[in-house]
Amino acid sequence: MRIAIYGKTFNPGFKPYVMELFEKLLQNKVEVYIYKPFLEFIRDKVGITPEYNDLFESKADIGDNIDFMISIGGDGTFLETIPFVKNHNIPIIGLNSGRLGFLANIAKEEISSAFEAIFEKDYEIENRALIKLDTSKSIFGDLDFALNDITVQKKESTMITIDAFLNDEFFNTYYTDGLIISTPTGSTAYALSVGGPIVLPGTNNFIIAPIAPHNLTVRPIVVPDDVVITIKVRNRSEKFFVTADNRTRLIDNSVKLKLYKADFNLKMLKLPNTNFYTTIRNKLMWGVDKRN
Repeated sequence: MRIAIYGKTFNPGFKPYVMELFEKLLQNKVEVYIYKPFLEFIRDKVGITPEYNDLFESKADIGDNIDFMISIGGDGTFLETIPFVKNHNIPIIGLNSGRLGFLANIAKEEISSAFEAIFEKDYEIENRALIKLDTSKSIFGDLDFALNDITVQKKESTMITIDAFLNDEFFNTYYTDGLIISTPTGSTAYALSVGGPIVLPGTNNFIIAPIAPHNLTVRPIVVPDDVVITIKVRNRSEKFFVTADNRTRLIDNSVKLKLYKADFNLKMLKLPNTNFYTTIRNKLMWGVDKRN
C-alpha cells in the first residue's frame, strides 16, 4: 500500500498520536510519501523523524500509484489536500488533530482501530459533489472549484446587491452582506452559521444562503444541483470578494459568475460503524442534555 501524508502544524499534545500513526504504517510495510513542509515541521519542531519513501511538494509530484492521502489537521487542512488528489481519484483520510471536524472525522483516539480497518479493507468510499466556478476572467486558475461552498461577499461596510439567476431565469435580487452557494458537504460549514439547513451528502442539490439579508423574509433555499446559478454583483465600491473554500480573491463588478456541479467528485474514506447521522450527533452534540 502507498499512502501520502499532508499536514501543516499541530499542538504538542498531538505528538503521541502522530508517532502512533507512523508506527502503524511502518508495521504494515506501507510506502509513505510526506509533504515536505510537514516533514520539516515534525522533524525540526516536534522531534519526530519518521521513516518514509519519498517527499512531495506540489500536486505535480503526486501520481496515480498513491492509494490514499492522509490529511492531518482540521477541515481547513482537509480542503487544502483536495488539489493534490483531484486528478487522480485518490481517497482522502481525514485525521483530526483538533476538536471539531466534519471532513477530518477520524479522532486521534481512533487511529489504531481506523487503520486496522483500512489495512483489512473494511471501509467504503464516498463520492462527494463539488461546485465549479466559471467566469469570464480567470480567478482561481485550475483551483476554480469548492467542496464546501463558493461565496460572494462585500468589500466594504455597505451592503451589496446580488442578482441571481437559475438556468438564465431571474430568481432573486439580494440586498445583503453576501451570498453562500453550498454543497451538501458544505451545509455543515459556513451555510449552517447563517441559518441554512443541514443536507445529507449525495442528495444532489445546492443551498443558496444569504449573509445578513436586508429583507427579513429572504431565507436559504435548496435547489437541484443540475441548475446553472448565475450571479451579478452591484455595489458602490465596484469590487467584491469571491471565495472558493479557503481561497479568496477580490474582483471587479464586471465579472459575472456561473456556478454549476463540477464534473469530478471527491473520494472520502468511510469507516465501518460511522455514518453522517452519527457525525452530526457527535459534532453538534444533539441529544446531549445534562438533565439526562
